[in-house]
Amino acid sequence: MQPVTIYTTSWCPYCSAAKSLLQEKGVAFTEIDVEARAGARREMTDKAGGRTSVPQIFVGETHVGGCDDLYALDRSGRLDPLLAG
Repeated sequence: MQPVTIYTTSWCPYCSAAKSLLQEKGVAFTEIDVEARAGARREMTDKAGGRTSVPQIFVGETHVGGCDDLYALDRSGRLDPLLAG
């Protein structure tokens, strides 16, 4: 299973939805709250090619994007293979 990292804020409904999908799939993930950790938003923005909105989701070294992108990958059947590596 590929490592999953999700950059979030505590109040973001899209972050909650993305985490829920990952939890339903039994995927362990590292959550980084960009408001709670100094420098995390800059780190996320750099890794995400300039995207500043949360969530930003990474599977291994692959930038998935945000919540809608994650759900679109799942609907297309491409999320599980990506997670499996």
